[in-house]
Amino acid sequence: MANAASGMAVHDECKLKFLELKAKRTHRFIIYKIEEKLKQVIVEKVGEPSLTYEDFIASLPADECRYAIYDFDFVTEENCQKSKIFFIAWSPDTSRVRSKMIYASSKDRFKRELDGIQVELQATDPTEMGLDVIKGRAN
Repeated sequence: MANAASGMAVHDECKLKFLELKAKRTHRFIIYKIEEKLKQVIVEKVGEPSLTYEDFIASLPADECRYAIYDFDFVTEENCQKSKIFFIAWSPDTSRVRSKMIYASSKDRFKRELDGIQVELQATDPTEMGLDVIKGRAN
């Protein structure tokens, strides 16, 4: 288990699930949660490859912070099938200030544990990570 600068550890399952998504494409998304009592980042939910972006958005709590990984498939203008791995720091305006501070201070250390992130997004409401934003950042 890695130890974060902010005191947050990263559970080994976090890295294992990310590697499965990156290498084997066995997941569409992964949602991570900071378990404050345990002082560590854990896997909260894993989405099957058949799930959509809407399913992913629906899995994020409306008023609590989370980290998330989303494997976005798209077709380029040259008609090539591609994929980009997004890291999304979900920090809704309605979440607790303490929670926002913990997630913000742990983010960079946690991201370093996940080698292969291609695009990073910070979102405070759903419009900041809409499918149009994802598509725009993927190219």
